[in-house]
This record gives sequence, C-alpha cells and structure tokens, in this order.
Amino acid sequence: MNPVTRRTFSTAAMTALSYSRILGANDKIRMGYIGLGNRGDQVHDAFLEHGDQVTAAVCDLRDDYMNFAIKKSRATPKKYTEYKKLLDDKEVDAVVIATPDHWHALMFVDACRAGKDVYCEKPLSLTVWEGRRMVQVADETKRVTQVGIHRRSVQTLRDAAEFIRNGGIGHVTVAKGYHVQNEWPNGIGNTPNSAPPSEAEWDAWLGPAPKAPYNRNRTFYNFRWFYDYSGGQITNFGVHYMDWIRMALGKDAPKSVVAMGGRYAVKDNREIPDTCEVLWDYGDTLVVFSQYNANGAPTNPKNSELEIRGTKGTMYLQSGRWEVVPEKTTEVLFGKRTPLDRNLEKSYGPSKKPAMEPMKGGDGSAETYPHARNFLDCVKSRKKCNCDILDGHLSTTATILGHIALRSKSFLEWDARTEKFTNNAAANKYLSYQYRSPYKLG
Repeated sequence: MNPVTRRTFSTAAMTALSYSRILGANDKIRMGYIGLGNRGDQVHDAFLEHGDQVTAAVCDLRDDYMNFAIKKSRATPKKYTEYKKLLDDKEVDAVVIATPDHWHALMFVDACRAGKDVYCEKPLSLTVWEGRRMVQVADETKRVTQVGIHRRSVQTLRDAAEFIRNGGIGHVTVAKGYHVQNEWPNGIGNTPNSAPPSEAEWDAWLGPAPKAPYNRNRTFYNFRWFYDYSGGQITNFGVHYMDWIRMALGKDAPKSVVAMGGRYAVKDNREIPDTCEVLWDYGDTLVVFSQYNANGAPTNPKNSELEIRGTKGTMYLQSGRWEVVPEKTTEVLFGKRTPLDRNLEKSYGPSKKPAMEPMKGGDGSAETYPHARNFLDCVKSRKKCNCDILDGHLSTTATILGHIALRSKSFLEWDARTEKFTNNAAANKYLSYQYRSPYKLG
C-alpha cells in the first residue's frame, strides 16, 4: 500500500469537498450511468424505483443503449461516449459502473478521484491486485461505495445469515452453491473472427485488455467465457453465493482452494470451462461451488441454489426464500431401559429426535432495488453500505482464487495478509496483469 502523507491526505480531502454537495432531505441525487446494456439496464431500472434520485448522465459505446435509458428517465440526461467526460461533469454526484469486468477497476478508481460516490457491479474486479487497489483508493478519497452483490440488501437473506452466524443450525461444516444451466449442444457457438463494426469502438471496448481480433462472442453477455474479461460463472454467479456464505459464516478469506473441470458439454469457442467444482477450505468449513452443464434432476432435496449443512440442521436457499430441515439426533435415554426398548433398538436402531425445529422464511424476492435504496441512503448519510468496497473485494477475491485454481489445475494455499499464494509462485502471475498501453491504474 502506498504511504499516506499529509499532502495525499489533503489532496483527497480537497477532492471530496470540491465535488460533493451537502444533500438536504429533499435533494435528488444526480446519478451517472456507465454501461447500459443487459445488467446496466437492470440496475438503472432499480434506481428509477426511487424518487430521490435522477438520471443526470449516461455513457455507453452504443447510442441505442443510451437512448433506451433516456426514454425511461424522468429527466433529460446528458449523453457521453467517453466515461471520463461523464466523470468531469459537476452535475453528477454518483455513478453506476456496469461495464464488462475488465473495465471496473479503471473506471472505479477514476470515479473516486473525480469525487463521485460509486456503485460498481459485481464481480468487483478481474484480478485480486485491482480489487485491493480499489479498496485503497476508496479509502483515500473517502467515497461511499457499494458493490452490486445485491442479496446483501435483501432483509430475509440478512436474517437467514444472522441466524446461521449465531449458531442456529449448529456448526456449519459444508456450504454449497450450485449454478446449473444446460448449454448443450451449441453453447455460445463458433462465431468466426471478423472485422469489427467499428475499429475505434472495438478498441475502446477492449480498453486495458490485450489486443484481440474482433469476435462477436467476446462482446455482450458472452464475454464472461474469455479469460481476458472475466472469470466465468465462478466469479459471475459464484460471487453471489460466496458473499452470502461469508456473511453467514462470519469469515473473511479461505486458507486454500482447489478446482477441477473442463469443457465437457459443448464445443464452442469459449476459453473458460463449462463444468467445474471449486472447493475452498475456510479452516473449519468446506465451501463448494458447482457449475453443472445439465438440467432436469434436482441438485439437492430442495433443488436450491445454496445448501448450508450444520450439525443441528441444513438450510436451503433459493433467491430470497429459505428453509431449515432439522438434523435427527440419537435420543439420550435416562434411567433404566425396559426389555421392549432394547428389542426395538435391535430391530430399528436407537430412537431419534429432531435437533431443532423446522423453519422457513422469505418471500422469494431477491431484487436489486433494496440495494440501490441502501446506496442512496448512504450517499446522504455517508455511512457504510451493505456491501461496501472491502466486502465486495473479499468475496470477489475468493471466487478469483477458485478461477485461478481451475485455470492452473492446482491446489493453492492462500495468505490473506499478503494476498499471495504461498505454495505456487507460478499461480501468482494470475493475480494481476499488464494493462495494454496507454491504460494505467492510478
């Protein structure tokens, strides 16, 4: 970490004061949106639910995405194709970053230094080094930050995590997350490389990533299947599961990770496997992420996304709904047993009783708008958001480690203090990468 000197502290304070307004109870927070396709459009909708904000500016490489966002807005936002020009706009208080993963770190750091509060979509970063730098800059500039792991703001899921954290199902030995999606037989297809619709736009889309021939599969949603831009579903869906599990366990970082998988179901032009299992050792709990390219059969008795097994019971979660199934334990018999008791035990085994009462909670809702609400409230109060930059970094880091274990075909031991692997120097090269010139992370 760079040392904090009197000069850097003063600069950060002046930056924050120069760009931030003192918001009154009736003031609308002026929002800027960077990236408005797919998830960006969904997050924009979540903010539009709230009357104390207004869309002040939009930025995207695609004009049709911006026009679509403007039609939804209650005002007439300014349009930018260069995100730094949006950040220079003094009429913007806070920004949403919903671009592909490889752009998050640069835009986040630049937004913080421009004095904007930041809502950044998940996964927070492409690499661990980027995520740590984002944490440092957010702290230096005193910005309010929210990472778009939106289940942190669903009250029923917060209640369920607190119940587990307080020992509600006993000691948790195994926590599993499942992502099941059948992409057989075609997957994303084998679209050939071609000339881009616009060389300038393709170069801007790549940004800090290595120069690569244009391929339609490298854009839109499918960019998640290429190493230069994403960690696949491990970091995409997996970060939702990992974040909630960390919240429920009250743990920051794993001690080790291992993964196996491959391209088993489809033969398209992706780089990242379509099937895998990742296992993290958190000291006294095993955490598992399973990505299956299949459908039909349930993943567990409740066919849920998350399965948390404790010594007293098992919790199953699906979106915002959860259920606890008690563990049956051998009943302790006090006093003298009758011959009938002994005969029954010979035939059927010791008598059993539930270790706890069954429980249910939640209404199935796991929408983004409570997360947007929390961010807006914290912009006004300057309090910590439900998923601030550090929590987002820790959860994203864990999934990146899983992605690296799969990519390097390694068992990796992790030092959370130095954020390095201790048993595999070669794997450490995946913790960062050299940005393409002229891009630099400040």
